Amino acid sequence: MVDPRVYPPKADVELADVVRQFGPQYLSRDGHRMMPSQKKALSDIAACCTRELGGRLYHCDDCDETFWHYHCCRNRACPKCHASQTQQWLQERQAELLPCSYLHAVVTVPAELRAVFRRHQKLLYGLLMRVSAAAVKDLCAQKRHLGALPGILSVLHTWNGRLGYHPHVHLLITGGGITADGQHWEPARGEFLVPVAVLSRKVAAEFRTALQATAPAVFAAIPAPVWQREWVSFCKHYGHGNDAVLSYLSRYVFRTAISNARILGMDQTHVTFRWKDRSANAWRTERLPGVEFLRRFLQHVLPRGFHKVRYYGLWHPAKRDQSHRAWVLLILATPPDTAQPPTMAGLSEALSQLTELTDQAPEAAADHDPVLPRCPHCGSCRTRLLGEYTRFGVP
Repeated sequence: MVDPRVYPPKADVELADVVRQFGPQYLSRDGHRMMPSQKKALSDIAACCTRELGGRLYHCDDCDETFWHYHCCRNRACPKCHASQTQQWLQERQAELLPCSYLHAVVTVPAELRAVFRRHQKLLYGLLMRVSAAAVKDLCAQKRHLGALPGILSVLHTWNGRLGYHPHVHLLITGGGITADGQHWEPARGEFLVPVAVLSRKVAAEFRTALQATAPAVFAAIPAPVWQREWVSFCKHYGHGNDAVLSYLSRYVFRTAISNARILGMDQTHVTFRWKDRSANAWRTERLPGVEFLRRFLQHVLPRGFHKVRYYGLWHPAKRDQSHRAWVLLILATPPDTAQPPTMAGLSEALSQLTELTDQAPEAAADHDPVLPRCPHCGSCRTRLLGEYTRFGVP
């Protein structure tokens, strides 16, 4: 293990380079057991921002050079493209934000269940997200905890820093909720909405019950002692108002298993990357065979059609009327001099964080540039579009 304080400078290597070099070998070895979404991820990432996907031809009026701007793949596993349409998405979320405090909770699957999750991903990922949110809602409905319905945004992650398989759910929860009669906003009675130990036990119990009812064959294959293992939950106060939510969204929603910034180098056989050791609060480096690196990465490509971001409680699409009612109640209860309207500064900060996570600004990741690109030869902004070509029309 290399000293994390003295890791080598960043080489000009991206995930796409790793896929192009080691992808054929990985497909030859493990292609027969890959999900369609994993094969598509390899194909898309390898072709991203190359002539394979077509592009636009530009001319620079200052240096009289022409240059290509190739289309991106838009695969959600691609660290370059996961930021596509992000600015619009964040702006849409601003209209839904509530001017209240927020809490961040994490529910982690016990290690003994990870093998089962790996075999039944679409079923168990969805079940985990639904049960975790339902547990928060049920506990918040009890008057001793809150006595109200909160808003919940749930995000599934399946990795740790070393790209290991570590399924867990992040939950952004409003620090309060609307009462059953819809007449009052009930604020949280402290930094924590519900006791973490109680939440852990409830999620474990509800997950077991739901799995037994939904997939009895899968449930029967799990040894009984596994259910005695304690589930780990975590909860902390995240901040107040719109900027806190935008920070959360950029930090947890728009993230892939690894960013290009963390890939330090590649040779003929191995890939070197860095990862954050949370226990020591330090960066480490790791060198893996290229095929093993791809294996670790691909296990985090989600099944086709699976939605990793979901809304519950006040933020559920069917509860929009209650969400609007909650917003009105909060605004009426907030003194005018302390009200916190959505700020473009918060949006800019969120986009800045997102750019660091995804290695590319949202506008650069979009297929249709909102502004003309700079000339790569002289840096001028005086460029003009000559034409757009399909993947078959690029020379």
